Amino acid sequence: MPTIRRLPEHLVNRIAAGEVVERPASALKELVENAIDAGSTEITVRLASGGLDMIEVTDDGCGMRPDEIALALERHATSKLPDEAIELVTTLGFRGEALPSIGSVARLTIESRPHDAAEGWKRVVDHGQVAVDSPAALPPGTRIRVEDLFGKVPARRKFLRSPRSEYAACQDVVRRLAMARPDIGFVLEHEGRRVLAVQPREELASRVARLVARELADDGVLIDAERGTARLTGVAGLPTYNRGVADHQYLFVNGRPVKDRLLVGAVRGAYSDMLARDRHAVLALFLELPPEEVDVNVHPAKTEVRFRDPAFIRGFLVGALRHALELSGQKSAQPPQAAAMDMWQVEPVAPRAPEPAPALGSLFARQYSPNYSSAPMRPAAPRLGEAGSTWRSYEAEVMAEPSGRAEVAPEETEEAVSYPLGVARGQVAGTYIVAEAEDGLVIVDQHAAHERLVLERLKAAGAEDAMVRSQALLLPEVVELEEAACDALEDKIADLAQFGLTLERFGPCAMLVRAVPSVLGKSDVTALVRDVADDLAKNGDALLLGERLDLVLATMACHGSVRAGRSLSVAEMNALLREMERTPRSGQCNHGRPTWVKLAHQDIEKLFGRK
Repeated sequence: MPTIRRLPEHLVNRIAAGEVVERPASALKELVENAIDAGSTEITVRLASGGLDMIEVTDDGCGMRPDEIALALERHATSKLPDEAIELVTTLGFRGEALPSIGSVARLTIESRPHDAAEGWKRVVDHGQVAVDSPAALPPGTRIRVEDLFGKVPARRKFLRSPRSEYAACQDVVRRLAMARPDIGFVLEHEGRRVLAVQPREELASRVARLVARELADDGVLIDAERGTARLTGVAGLPTYNRGVADHQYLFVNGRPVKDRLLVGAVRGAYSDMLARDRHAVLALFLELPPEEVDVNVHPAKTEVRFRDPAFIRGFLVGALRHALELSGQKSAQPPQAAAMDMWQVEPVAPRAPEPAPALGSLFARQYSPNYSSAPMRPAAPRLGEAGSTWRSYEAEVMAEPSGRAEVAPEETEEAVSYPLGVARGQVAGTYIVAEAEDGLVIVDQHAAHERLVLERLKAAGAEDAMVRSQALLLPEVVELEEAACDALEDKIADLAQFGLTLERFGPCAMLVRAVPSVLGKSDVTALVRDVADDLAKNGDALLLGERLDLVLATMACHGSVRAGRSLSVAEMNALLREMERTPRSGQCNHGRPTWVKLAHQDIEKLFGRK
């Protein structure tokens, strides 16, 4: 057995480099964090070949003297821990391993000058060996250049990806750090081309919209919440503004970019009943905590953190996000798209011979014939004060069989048209409600809209009452399922009963349904129970009980909502619009799709060439 020996310094540095410097983006992150901790107001990053050939970071921070430069290149030497209280660290970097680790696997050039010094100093370390140590001319601040990364470590070099992939990772690092510090200006150049530039002392919302997506300025809500010693700020995209991957979710803890499972899960839980399972929110969240409440020293690259009270943090994030999204009201993030507008353009067609005009008598007979298919006129749409009674009748009839075509709405006064979602004028394809508002034409997806309304009323009933009112079935229904699904439902019988769904175990592979929530009306009981079982099986214990029940309620609401193809009267359509105006988050359904879109007057005028 070999004897224990102390490893040589150059090998120790290479081992440390394997933890800290995985790729060019890792080295860039360490250098930019050092520039931020130095009190810089302007940071410039230059890259060549995605960082494989060269990384240069220039700042106007405090600078270093020659002896400090030499000390910074030693392992475990740092200026960021004034005492031994490592649990109270407030800077981004503090291990003191970054510079010696980078210098052991690349050619590292450090040039620095303090603000009170007449000249600067330069030191070059080539793969662990000091090559240059001399004065240098440069403005106050520090300039660090990394060249030929892993040039003498071919085993590591061959595992790096293409220059384009490495450049994308470097760009993401700069973007995240620039979001974390809106008080600092950042410039990123690649192969001599400026690809990113933000000015210092910028507002947080403006910085986030500039770096993440410009649409967030219109399709996002501001977050600013406090609970105890924790504070959450940032910008969260509306549920209807989402992406197919989660790479547009930026999370920060005490100004440090992190990729933490707890925070990602909290974001998913907050959007659970507003997004489809394969869609992801777009947001940037900044969590501020006392240093003693979070441990940032659990990962060499400091990308993961550990919270003292994870349940509190998760609950705080979910509550703050949901509250902010509720305040957005009926706002939807999807106006008519340009492609959809182009579909309205009239294409030239060959002229046809004019048809002979019908006689006046035949027109009169057609208009007033009792067999004519046009529906009779109804009274005007209800005013806001009358909407409650109309809505109750709407609830009573909502699950009835189709009863005919929608009536033509009569002329309305200006007071009636002043509703935010307008007054119903008709129904298209038995699915879309067309309403007239003061500033345009509103088109509502009746199934998506009512799905959201049913879910919010289920949740509100659960919050106000101990149990949601249920409707007992005349004959209890037996639903056959797999034994594992029955076991999952049996464990949640008491919880489901609070929301009006009464179940009993009926043998090893069946459940007996005795009652369903009254708000669901005549729903398909078998499909409802099977979908609820699928939700419980898919999410298991990964989510908190409240979040699991929210997913179940979303499934129940989908089964109890107005289906596409159901003909509604004008009074029913207007009652639906008025309820949407009073319901939070009614701008999107439970799957993140918009419930309504608006065609502004100017858009309509463009279709007819008026503008």
